[in-house]
Amino acid sequence: MNLKHVLMAAILMGSLNATAKDYHYTTIPGDAMKTRIYTLDNGLKVYMSVNKEKPRLQANIAVKTGSRNDPAETTGLAHYLEHLMFKGTQKFGTTDYAKEKPYLDEITKRYETYRKLTDPAQRKQAYHEIDSISQLAAKYNIPNEYDKLMASIGSQGTNAYTSNDVTCYVENIPNNEIENWAKVQSDRFQNMVIRGFHTELEAVYEEKNISMASDDDKEYAALWKLLTPTHPYGTQTTIGEQEHLKNPSIINIQNYFHRYYAPNNVAICMAGDFDPDQTIAIIDKYFGSWKKNNNLSRPEFDIQPDITAVKDSSVVGKEAENVMLARKFKGMNDKENDVLDVVSEMLSNGNAGLMDVDLEQQMKLASSGAFVYGLHDYSAFIVAGTPNKEQKLEEVRSLLLQEMDKLRKGEFDDNLLPSVIANKKLNFYKSLDDNDTRASIMVDAFVNDQKWADVATQLERQSKLTKQDIMNFADKYLRADNFVCVYKRMGEDTTLKKIEKPAITPIPANREYESAFVKEIKNAQVPEIQPEFLDFKKDLTVSKTSKKLPLVYKQNTQDDLFDLVFRYEFGDEDDIRYSYAAQYLDYIGTDKKSVSAIKQAFYKLACNYSVAQSAKTLQISLNGLNENLPAALNLLEEVLQHAKADKTSWNQFVDLIEKTQQDAKANQKTNFRYLWDYSTYGPYNPTRHAIKTADLRKMDPQELINLLGGLNKMEHTVAYYGPYSEKQLNAILAKEHKTAKKLAAVPEGKEYVKEEIKQNEIYIAPYEAKNIYLRSYQNTGKKSDVKDGALIALFNEYYGGGMNSVVFQELRETRGLAYNAGAYYYSPVRKDEKDYFMRHIISQNDKMMDCISVFDDITNNLPQNEASFNLAKQSLKKSLQSRRVTKASVINAYFNAKLRGIDYDVNKLYYEQLPSLTLQDITNFEKQNIVGKPYRMVILGDEKNLDMKSLEKIAPIKRLSQEEIFGY
Repeated sequence: MNLKHVLMAAILMGSLNATAKDYHYTTIPGDAMKTRIYTLDNGLKVYMSVNKEKPRLQANIAVKTGSRNDPAETTGLAHYLEHLMFKGTQKFGTTDYAKEKPYLDEITKRYETYRKLTDPAQRKQAYHEIDSISQLAAKYNIPNEYDKLMASIGSQGTNAYTSNDVTCYVENIPNNEIENWAKVQSDRFQNMVIRGFHTELEAVYEEKNISMASDDDKEYAALWKLLTPTHPYGTQTTIGEQEHLKNPSIINIQNYFHRYYAPNNVAICMAGDFDPDQTIAIIDKYFGSWKKNNNLSRPEFDIQPDITAVKDSSVVGKEAENVMLARKFKGMNDKENDVLDVVSEMLSNGNAGLMDVDLEQQMKLASSGAFVYGLHDYSAFIVAGTPNKEQKLEEVRSLLLQEMDKLRKGEFDDNLLPSVIANKKLNFYKSLDDNDTRASIMVDAFVNDQKWADVATQLERQSKLTKQDIMNFADKYLRADNFVCVYKRMGEDTTLKKIEKPAITPIPANREYESAFVKEIKNAQVPEIQPEFLDFKKDLTVSKTSKKLPLVYKQNTQDDLFDLVFRYEFGDEDDIRYSYAAQYLDYIGTDKKSVSAIKQAFYKLACNYSVAQSAKTLQISLNGLNENLPAALNLLEEVLQHAKADKTSWNQFVDLIEKTQQDAKANQKTNFRYLWDYSTYGPYNPTRHAIKTADLRKMDPQELINLLGGLNKMEHTVAYYGPYSEKQLNAILAKEHKTAKKLAAVPEGKEYVKEEIKQNEIYIAPYEAKNIYLRSYQNTGKKSDVKDGALIALFNEYYGGGMNSVVFQELRETRGLAYNAGAYYYSPVRKDEKDYFMRHIISQNDKMMDCISVFDDITNNLPQNEASFNLAKQSLKKSLQSRRVTKASVINAYFNAKLRGIDYDVNKLYYEQLPSLTLQDITNFEKQNIVGKPYRMVILGDEKNLDMKSLEKIAPIKRLSQEEIFGY
């Protein structure tokens, strides 16, 4: 460059700098997240917290509106809108918006007529006409273009959620795609177009079906009804009433969008690796022209009366019984919540809380908990308990009240409060590794109108609380006359109504089309992130301790936290007694210390321990503050070597197991988990394999617990991530972790083996609900090679792994058959295991055959689209480029690689193979491994409401009883 060009460049740069906008932001001294808070000229809030660990960031967009603001006559509206925000704008989601718009306008008008009709025949005809016009509009619709946009920039976790006070849109993106992300989101939030309406309604209906099967949802609704009887928290649900779901108004949704989706009612919350100065300029570039709502308001409601007398309510359902007590407090922006948060931990923290020590560890009830359900207008302080076998809920309630009364009287150890504060600090700083947690803290602060100074300094304020402060607070608020109570009892809920399946003509997927906007984003040139793969020879150390134990070591140079693991290569399938011993350990002490004294000692040290056995491994884990590792390890060894059993506590423990088994049979998800394992492994499987309670009662509990003390005599590996050097760690292990001179081999038992499927068949087990859980399982006995991993990953990405997949498009977007649908080809995580293929859906009972038919069609005739394939490939590539494995996860990756029989990071191989893979490759893969292969269809549902005649034509049906799948 000559001198003239240099001078011109300098002048130009100076001009740009002179006109560059100065973005002001606020920070709070001592803020651990170092959060910057900007406010653009249009009122848009932007929260930023930098965390350099991975070249990605969490980018959440929070709208300060939720079901609280739904009109009473059209509940569920905010949630509807959340779904529709994924349908596109004038720029994407359509091939020609000008031609599409008249049909969309007609659909809007016809829904206004439809929602006022009451005659069934007229409604059916009107819906048929809406369906017909929707077909005309769908010619221009390109479903899932938003998901394509996010896939093209390598976003992960694309999703959204609606609650009482917030609707939040969630993305996790590579840090080189911030501008493309902003370009898409700014268009989406300013120019949303409602399309694909009637099929998306069906997805919402399915979500409603799932919620109606949840007794928890009913219980919380009843709780808030008692606390806030004339406020939307108590009168409305987020998903909405069935009647409103069937009579929607697109006009109301559009009005709602324009009222609340305004920059001065929105916050962008970002956490991760990015440059705040550059990023705020990008956000202003794309969001700065968004017009604010100068008349922004929200509905206001009468102040809810204080609870001055106990109010009770009950709900019934199939799931296990429990009781909840709740007190009403001010909203989350009130400093009352500082104390409330600490009080909940003092009652229940899993180790040393009053309810942990007095109730759970003494097995006076099955389980208990305390927590704050914080919302903008009001918060609820909730304590809950589940009963022991034959225990009445009224007794559980009495026990919970007694523990709260101890706070009022000061009947708690002086160490409890400082221990709670120490552990809160520990857990908070550990949580900052997670960008999602950082972003969630920002979202909550914005939605609840909390000053960031109050959020950032909460731990500081809480650390100043005294025992007298807690007593005064409890005396004022945790009285015997100011709570509500909801009993969840077993029984048939006769209030549930079935939502009829409407006649919907599937809309076309239009995979062959792609909007210009998608092409622009997909082809945008951004600086590539260079991938980083693990090198186990450099990223960790594999050696031996001074006692010749295998050691996998990685030093933590960032903070004073540690993870120490003793890993044994045997599990439930080898000797299941260790699982029972590990569980029982939570209820007994040693010959010198009670169980409560032990738990309290660990809590005081800000350390946690666990003994957990899976199917194939047993791990003793210890983690927390590294400065306390020696004391914590000494205590752990004391517990394992000197645990003291007794017959009384053992019989109580077996009673708890019986109660847990009884509760499991009442839960829909648990029933399906047992059915699935029975269907894939046969009767001998990881969930069904158990010692019968009658046999447990005959056992010597001391003999059982001594098994844990004998673990030091067995072969095992030590894994450590923490600040100590190897030399320091070895000195501590030599002193505290005493092992035998010659270690015994670990036990070997009968392996759980997935069954190969030889012919088509159907397994069905009973559960009465408005929906079914359905999966198909294929296993031909093939064992794929590690080198097939990239091909399998790409097939999963294209076919069934996310919102941009064929499965999601066909089952949800074009037909509205399900809220939850997916498919996955599983390659082994251990070198001696076999592959299997699984398809999954949760749907309405009367949609079962439609689901099966569509799934079979898209599996046997994989839809071909080169653009979608390239998008899947691009998404996978960008995910691999921005993937980082750090801290203790490096050790976990090492163990996982070892199980597969390799000594390298397999993702490096995938990244190298990915460019050469073609659509024909994954098509051939499917034909060779899935198409035409026999399958076992697995259904949990109520035969009375299923089309069994059509099912019988597919394959022979094997009916399994609940007792068969559970084994008891």
